[in-house]
Amino acid sequence: MEDILKVDTEVSPAEQEPAPKATATSRRSPVLTIESHDAASLPGAEQDALWHEMTNAYLTHRILCGTVDGVERDGLAVIYYKGCRVAIPLTEMVIAQSDAGGRYAGQAQRLERLVNNMMGCQVDFIIRGLDTASRSIVVSRKDAMLRKQRTFYLTPAADGLPQIREGRIVQARVTAVAEKSIRLEVFGVECSVLARDLSWEWICDAHERYTVGDVILVRIRSVDVSNPESIRVEADPRSVTENPLPERLQAVKEQSRYAGQITEVRRGIIYIRLHNGVNAIAHNCLDRRMPAKKDQVSFVVTHINRDQCVAVGIVTRIIRQVL
Repeated sequence: MEDILKVDTEVSPAEQEPAPKATATSRRSPVLTIESHDAASLPGAEQDALWHEMTNAYLTHRILCGTVDGVERDGLAVIYYKGCRVAIPLTEMVIAQSDAGGRYAGQAQRLERLVNNMMGCQVDFIIRGLDTASRSIVVSRKDAMLRKQRTFYLTPAADGLPQIREGRIVQARVTAVAEKSIRLEVFGVECSVLARDLSWEWICDAHERYTVGDVILVRIRSVDVSNPESIRVEADPRSVTENPLPERLQAVKEQSRYAGQITEVRRGIIYIRLHNGVNAIAHNCLDRRMPAKKDQVSFVVTHINRDQCVAVGIVTRIIRQVL
């Protein structure tokens, strides 16, 4: 079987957290519990242990992972890591600043929209600064992404090839979902996948299949590391699964009528996903109303194109119109 590279793969053995040192609390007598072999901690001990963990992560530059829980007006994204508030400046959330717009005002608005779309997704980060007095933490997602790029794209593995390479199946995080595309983070590199490339059967809206925070399998279609400062990757979620359309077409008969949903209307061509999972194309609609995306329609098959795995026919009427 083909190896699958997981998202939570360790970056390097050096980044593993060192064993915590004994504290004054741990040297005291343990709390006597009612149940045998149970454990209990004194008030404040968990917070002290968490702060000790964060301090070690800061000193060792270890990559941590948390969920984007908020976006504040002062240009900060907020993560609550094990209950500890972590702040990320919006400029440290993405790598490609050129994608954010030309002028500063437009750039700030673009960044805010990008991060708002990432609400609820897991991101990696590296601690940039700690304030022991207020126990506030400032981190950078950009630094973590650059570290992962060096590790998985630019550093050869034992076989002499980078871990992220063409043809390999890896895990990717869904960082944003729109109607016609989704955005993925593939080990420190972000890329977009159009809705038509997400599934073998056509879909109306990417929200039907994906939500922010999902971890999915993708096949690496291509990797461009010619410019180490701007690595590009193309990911293909569809090719990970077998194509079920040829088998489904066996159950479709010519001159038969089937119900389906319009997934797209483009240049006079009506694209339909039949309820039996078959893709269909119609060049004509007999209903007096104009067909539109997401309408439920009745479709008559006049021809089956097995090379393209689509049924060709006519829309006879609109069953239910979505206004």
